[in-house]
Amino acid sequence: MTAKIFIDGEAGTTGLQIRERLAALDTVEVISIDDALRKDAGARKDMMRAADVAILCLPDDAAREAVALANELGSEAPRIIDASTAHRTAPDWAYGFAELEPDDLQAKRIANADRVANPGCYATGAIALLRPLIASGTFAADFPFTVNAVSGYTGGGKSMIANYESGTGPVFELYGLKLDHKHLPEVVAHTGLSQAPIFIPSVGNFAQGMLVSVPLQLGMLDKTPTLAELDKIFADFYAGARAVRYHGRGDDTVASRLTVDPAKGTDDMEIWLYGDDAKSQALLVARLDNLGKGAAGAAVQNLSLMLGLSA
Repeated sequence: MTAKIFIDGEAGTTGLQIRERLAALDTVEVISIDDALRKDAGARKDMMRAADVAILCLPDDAAREAVALANELGSEAPRIIDASTAHRTAPDWAYGFAELEPDDLQAKRIANADRVANPGCYATGAIALLRPLIASGTFAADFPFTVNAVSGYTGGGKSMIANYESGTGPVFELYGLKLDHKHLPEVVAHTGLSQAPIFIPSVGNFAQGMLVSVPLQLGMLDKTPTLAELDKIFADFYAGARAVRYHGRGDDTVASRLTVDPAKGTDDMEIWLYGDDAKSQALLVARLDNLGKGAAGAAVQNLSLMLGLSA
């Protein structure tokens, strides 16, 4: 049976990327609203009524309005994947990061959910690096973590994309310097942290790709873990993960540099561990495509889980 998918906001960057990926699946049919009716509440409700799953690629307030429209349909409402920030910490929504827990526990929650909140791109990398450290008990929930990240400009919305594509965007910029980035609530909620890390995002003059890094002063802990112990934590946590590849000790597998380029166009995430036991220091790095595992790729992975397809 072919599942009908309505992408509310399919003309945006994430919506177009999702539609492109779904075109390769013969088990789904994308149904589209007439462009002249895309803001018509009645027409959108009709599309939702006809859909098995609605994927929301909308600003936060518009996403909340779309969910309200769906709720009015009662038993005729579609299942929903929301790519906005609106529901990422809502207790009645499944968080759409299938690798949040080992042994497919989160993947099963997503598969059985009627409401799934797609993670933020930065949050995907940060949570992937921090959650195993907290879940293992190696780091306390109140440890003063810092997270640094650089993304391609396609994660910044239409205005930023237009600036860069017209040649007026800066070569590199830090932002979120008020330490209040919108992804922080979900990072705290889904890592087990009791306080927000210091998170400094940045944008470079390239379209797609992302590096997220967490430096660790291991000597700050009462019991200093070795790199071998950290390596085992991550290897065990991501053993069998479908869309996260843990490469192990970075200094053993790659050169002393990591670039963004290999992440472009991929729907998975790679993780490396670097460090020096003598200095009691370590560095965790995640590489992903901000439009792939950081957005559209994650949405399609979640949709596949919800429809019982391979994910």
